[in-house]
Amino acid sequence: MQIFRVGGCVRDALLGEMRNNEGAPASAPEADRDWVVVGATAQQMLDLGFRPVGKDFPVFLHPETQEEYALARTERKTAPGYKGFEPHAAPDVTLEQDLARRDLTINAMAVGDDGRLVDPYGGRRDLEAGVLRHVSLSFVEDPVRILRLARFAARFPEFTVAPETAELMRTMVREGEADALVPERVMQEISRGLMERRPSRMLKVLGDCGLIGRLYGELEDLDATAAALDRAAERGLLLPARFAVLANACRSPRAAADFLGKLRVQQEAAQLARLLVELRGPLATSTASAAIVDVLERGDAFRRPERFELLLQAFEACSELTAARFRVALKAASAVDAGALAALHRNDPAQIPRAVRQARVVAVGRALYGDEALEQPRE
Repeated sequence: MQIFRVGGCVRDALLGEMRNNEGAPASAPEADRDWVVVGATAQQMLDLGFRPVGKDFPVFLHPETQEEYALARTERKTAPGYKGFEPHAAPDVTLEQDLARRDLTINAMAVGDDGRLVDPYGGRRDLEAGVLRHVSLSFVEDPVRILRLARFAARFPEFTVAPETAELMRTMVREGEADALVPERVMQEISRGLMERRPSRMLKVLGDCGLIGRLYGELEDLDATAAALDRAAERGLLLPARFAVLANACRSPRAAADFLGKLRVQQEAAQLARLLVELRGPLATSTASAAIVDVLERGDAFRRPERFELLLQAFEACSELTAARFRVALKAASAVDAGALAALHRNDPAQIPRAVRQARVVAVGRALYGDEALEQPRE
């Protein structure tokens, strides 16, 4: 039995060494450690106290560290999509065979107990050169690898995609292999890519290979959206706000709903995205206090001020305009004593909503325009 560290932890450790030698900080935290076990059976792992967790192939948790240990395996393609594989794990599967099934050369390296690097596919060379390159033609068998490569492009924006890999991805999209992608996996990879350093790179890779055009044609004006996503990343926006920025590439609320439905975006993020597409016009143009209160009400700002703040942040990333007046307006309008107004109109409850709204409009006008509130802009 031999045990090797593999994958992202090896890649990131090497990258950290390279950048330290160059006097530059590492750009991403080290990945969780993963291990491959060569020359063992599942029963041997159980006998050593490992706990099985893999459903599709033998993966075990270490009894003390809880890190994942997978038996070396090969895979045979049996059907379209990322689930269409038949794994084969046995003591005679070599480390090189296991590494060959991985997506990119920079992820197909291993380190043994003696510290020796096992790099049969040139991963270190590509890491030094800053190249994202597929390991073998088995790359075409799993369309999720297109998304993973795009995510790594967002994490390592200084890396380029090898020309032969870019062509391979275009072929996969053109021949329909990417049509087998399932929303859950797409959502997982897109979410991670949006939270990387330069999400615009993910968008560019997916656009260049044709995947966006084929599967997500609702997204338009990708250049502007790419720039907005990078601003969102620079400002540290939360994931729901970044999804809203991405969905803002849709021309209409209906197109945004279709796009979000395809990805099965979680409800909170989907609601925020639909709000941005619906309100981006009024957010950009509303200056009169009544119109601003309209936006606050439509955005449910009084009940959900935290979500409204995310909406403003997403809008600012997309438009490069300030939404400061809406923050001032929300603070002023929220100070209106709705309870006192309700008591004042207790004999005529139908007047309460109108009275509260009018008081909010007046409060917003005074907060934004002071003594000139009656001369504020009209729309």
